[in-house]
Amino acid sequence: MKIDAGLMSTQLAASGATAARLEAQGFGAAWSFEGTHDPFVPLVLAAQATQRIELGTAVAIAFARNPMNVAYLAWDVQALARGRFILGLGTQIQPHIEKRFSMPWSKPVERLREFVLAIRAIWRAWESGERLSFRGEFYTHSLMTPFFNPGRNEFGAPPIYCAGVGPRMVEAVGEVADGFLVHPLHSPSFLEAVTLPALERGLAKSGRSRKELAISCQTIVALGGTAAQIEAARQKARGQISFYGSTPAYRGVLEHHGYGALHPELNRLSKTGGWMEMMRRIDDTLFDHIAVSGTPAEVGRKLRARNAGFAARTTLMLYDETGDPEAVREVIAEASA
Repeated sequence: MKIDAGLMSTQLAASGATAARLEAQGFGAAWSFEGTHDPFVPLVLAAQATQRIELGTAVAIAFARNPMNVAYLAWDVQALARGRFILGLGTQIQPHIEKRFSMPWSKPVERLREFVLAIRAIWRAWESGERLSFRGEFYTHSLMTPFFNPGRNEFGAPPIYCAGVGPRMVEAVGEVADGFLVHPLHSPSFLEAVTLPALERGLAKSGRSRKELAISCQTIVALGGTAAQIEAARQKARGQISFYGSTPAYRGVLEHHGYGALHPELNRLSKTGGWMEMMRRIDDTLFDHIAVSGTPAEVGRKLRARNAGFAARTTLMLYDETGDPEAVREVIAEASA
């Protein structure tokens, strides 16, 4: 199992140096996200500063874009990274798509499925020279003149990973994607009961087995060298869990563990700015269902026991209070053993 990291720099220009540091620490991949910057830009800088580490978006918001411009972006980053790029796509939620990106929202499961198929059709046209003729319910791509065709990519097409939480979305991921990005708000028992069976149904539709789809499990990790440091890291991670738990789309995990009444509380507090109170609502039992905490060696062993049975890779959503820049090396060594 590969251990990956988030590509997070306070300064965009430092993304290359940050990626180089993650590569030196032994991480398998560095993942950017759709936050204060477009997720593709940091990876351009990272591609120029690294040699081995894989680079991916986790995630780029599909519905904020269209298949053609994503196809170009991914094609170019794949070339710059010399075959190390992974295109990770997600849907976001309706208010963000409509109110932040001013883009249409409808049938998200069917739309994401078609988005992936459209990108693949565009790439095939570039690779083989075949006529571009994709006509779907949401996207139509039927024009590709030689002037706009970048031609074959010497490193091939990048793999497409998609994120999903609800069973129908996860099933669609299993049907059309090369990889599945597990949302950080999950637990092993929720995955076993809800998520992985949905993924299997999607794989069956495409005639594939689980071995033919890579699972990347984003896992919240609270790291410390002492009991006090571990508790401080857990407290910070509670903020992330409470934020996710306030989102209606993610309430299924809470309901699965008997915390269904917690979601409306968190949602209400999020609308009034009660962030500290939200953190206090995440008790130790719920925290330990969702996150992993401990010393570097303990965390590494827990991650291996928790994820290695089903995941090809784990991305650390890391809250590190050790103060030791070498601590993650021990996590990686233990988790990858």
